[in-house]
Formats: sequence, structure tokens, C-alpha cells
Amino acid sequence: MIQKRLTLSAAGLLLLALVVTAGCNTTYGVPRLGFLGYPIPLSPYLQDEMEDNAWFNERYAKTPILEPLAPGVPAIALDEPSKDEVMRALERARPVEGGIPFVYETQRNNVKITIEPIADFVDPPRHYPMVGPAQLHTAKYKCMVYFTEVTRIGWPIPYTTTNEDAREVIYIDHSHLHMVGNVATGAGPAM
Repeated sequence: MIQKRLTLSAAGLLLLALVVTAGCNTTYGVPRLGFLGYPIPLSPYLQDEMEDNAWFNERYAKTPILEPLAPGVPAIALDEPSKDEVMRALERARPVEGGIPFVYETQRNNVKITIEPIADFVDPPRHYPMVGPAQLHTAKYKCMVYFTEVTRIGWPIPYTTTNEDAREVIYIDHSHLHMVGNVATGAGPAM
């Protein structure tokens, strides 16, 4: 009886070792993802949300640090919001994704975007942690998004509404830092 239990437990351990170390599950430098090294499934909704957050953080969430402003040259912002940034801001403010197919769906068609600057100013120099003396350059933009909004209702009575003159206003601020003083020596302005 004891011999049979030992044989079964040894066979079980051997089988467990074979399952854990088989296939792509190697033990050298690869992090474990889930129970016994098997990956955890992720829904397409969460994956899409994580990719959108990573894209936003990579492209638009960082404040660049530029060279000092040249004396006598007007300080004008270099870049206005891209159409991708405007549409992502609109999607965060008024999302269209997430409708229920064949029950309730909304689309934005024939999108036209106009971007106009509202303000462009440079703050006085101050000390920023981990940056040093710098000036904050801020540009504010008003973005008008014109589109045709199509809403399809599929239940209980199927119908479609079309708003040919839909429009949304999105305000976007761009900020970046300009170093102050001699960047090579680290000498800042006299404050």
C-alpha cells in the first residue's frame, strides 16, 4: 500500500515537472506570467485600452526640455496639435467605442478639424526639480471638430438618426520647458 502511494506520488511529481518545463516555459530569465507559468488571458477591450494608454503616454504625456530662447527672437510654439491628438482627446471627452452591435451603435463620419491658437506665452524663469532653472512655454489651442454623426438603434424598433452638422470643441494645451542660462556650465540666471 505504501509502495503504491510512493509510486503514484513520484509519477505525479514527474508529470508535474514535465508539464511545467515543457514547451516555451523555460526558467532562464523569463518572468512567470501566471499560475504554473501559463499566461493569463486578457480581453480585447483591456488590451486595446492598455495600448491606447501606452500610445498616449509615449506621444503626448511627456514635457520636452528645449534649448534656451534666443534673445530678440519671438517665442512662438513650434507644434500645433496633430489630428491624431485631437481625435484621441475627443474620444476621451465623448467616447464612441463601446456600443452594442445591432442594438446601439454610433459613428463619426466625414470628419473635418480646424485648429486655431488661442494663447502663446512664456512664464518667467524658475527652478524645476530634476531640471534646474527653466521657463515654461505654454500654447493653448481651440480645436473644432466637424463631423456627421450616425446613430443606429436596432432594438426594440430599428431606426437610424443622422446629424449632418455635429460639432465638438476641444481645448488642448501644449507645454514644454526652455532651459535658462548657460546650459554647458550649468550657470543659471541671477534670481
